[in-house]
Amino acid sequence: MNFSKMPKIELHCHLDGSVRPETIINIAKKDGIRIPSFDKEEIKEELIAPLNCESLDEYLKRFSIPNLVMQSKENLKRITYELYEDAAKENVKYMEVRFAPLLHTKMGLSIEEIILSVIEGMKEAEENFDIYGNIILSCMRTMTVESAFEVVEKGKEFLGKGVVAIDLCASEEEGFCREFIEPIRLAKEYGFRVTIHAGETGIGKNVLEAVKWLGAERIGHGVFIHDCVEAYNIVKQKQVVLEMCPTSNVQTKAVNQISDHPVYDFHRDGIKVTVNTDNRTVSNTTMTKECDLVWNEFAMSDVEYKQIYMNSVQASFANEKVKEKLKTYSLDI
Repeated sequence: MNFSKMPKIELHCHLDGSVRPETIINIAKKDGIRIPSFDKEEIKEELIAPLNCESLDEYLKRFSIPNLVMQSKENLKRITYELYEDAAKENVKYMEVRFAPLLHTKMGLSIEEIILSVIEGMKEAEENFDIYGNIILSCMRTMTVESAFEVVEKGKEFLGKGVVAIDLCASEEEGFCREFIEPIRLAKEYGFRVTIHAGETGIGKNVLEAVKWLGAERIGHGVFIHDCVEAYNIVKQKQVVLEMCPTSNVQTKAVNQISDHPVYDFHRDGIKVTVNTDNRTVSNTTMTKECDLVWNEFAMSDVEYKQIYMNSVQASFANEKVKEKLKTYSLDI
């Protein structure tokens, strides 16, 4: 299968982990921002996490440099536009991009200005390329509960205008869901859809709690449900969709190597899985690479590709009109 030509859908992609290295250099020069190097290869060394990271926390350190150049409306719009452009060039037909607005307030931008800039970049890309998009607002688990309420309150005016969902991300501690029950409940009342990072770093029970307490419709990663029977069963029974990111999971040591990844076992057992990049720059990957990796490693068939593509359509937070359009691309598989 030539995956570069296949229609693809991406549901789990972080904006700040997917910035072009040359754009970081260009913006840093333009805005007078200090970065470790202005050499593209040297900057890539700083941005790309090695396959042998010791942990998720080591992986997350790679986000500090992109954040330096993501503090103005113009730069946020440009970086979003370029991400959608890169995805469209490899036949991604729909992509949900997530980011944490509170990481981009260092130069005085309001949360509303930040969200609007990202939406504008996405919408401009939709006009110029054969791709549809939506935005997910991430709340940082390392920040206060009040900060999550702030993102929910200020993000609600953009629902139906490009924003579709709320997310919790960053370093994963056991039992984090309990702290965020109220802001996520409020988000659901406002109409946000819910996807939660959980079960990425050895705590399958977090997935169980994300579904039971937070009403998660999708789970970012979810690798460790294989260590928690209750989490595994609730994901399977409720058809909660897993946004799996194979290369990233090897880097963060959720799995030691791609052959250990549970994506195919989950799929064969009737769990709804999708394949995603997580972070295109930090993981040095694309949707084409991720599909190649998974289908070659597990000798999966064209029929299974179509099944997982359709899982992604159904699980997307797109409106029905866009979903119907995305289904027509499956005829090319």
